[in-house]
Amino acid sequence: MQDILKVAMPKGRIYKPASKLFREAGLAIPEDMEDSRKLIIPVPEARMEFIMAKPVDVATYVEYGVADIGIAGKDLLMEENRDVYELLDLGIARCRMSVIGLPDWKPVLNPRVATKYPNVASQYFREQGQQVEVIKLNGSIELAPLIGLADRIVDMVETGSTIRENGLMEHEQIFAITSRLIANRVSYRMKSEAIQALCDRLQPVIAAVASASK
Repeated sequence: MQDILKVAMPKGRIYKPASKLFREAGLAIPEDMEDSRKLIIPVPEARMEFIMAKPVDVATYVEYGVADIGIAGKDLLMEENRDVYELLDLGIARCRMSVIGLPDWKPVLNPRVATKYPNVASQYFREQGQQVEVIKLNGSIELAPLIGLADRIVDMVETGSTIRENGLMEHEQIFAITSRLIANRVSYRMKSEAIQALCDRLQPVIAAVASASK
């Protein structure tokens, strides 16, 4: 009998494209699963059990083995450096990590950089040979340069409308972001057949979506 896979599924903006990808791969994923108040949703037809999680928690659930696999943004994987296998680039929830600031920003000595991603920001500026003071914030990052808390910010950009509406601009792009299918290291060995079968079903769908978007 095929193993049941425990899947950490992110709520929010990643959920719809992720669940659509699974359905297009022939998996019987209910369309209204995110609307349920249940946090653990068995889907026996697909031999899966879904753990509905905040995106920031997905990689933690997978690393500690309470979920066999999960879907996580590359931004969080880079920031948290979790001990998981990255199996597939799903090509969904595309955006980018960028350095953002006021249009007339001028370089200063040891600038302050506000971000939700202190590890990503620190590594990037270190690689650029720049000394910066990184300030960790959890919300409304765009406020920081407007109120003088920071000289620049490092944040995720999707359409760029929010930063433009606040009089900011992208100065540098750090890396592109998509959502990835990740696996727990032990589960990858113990449930290799089920995980590989899922990957085999998803790959042609991912390729077709990528081809259509060109």
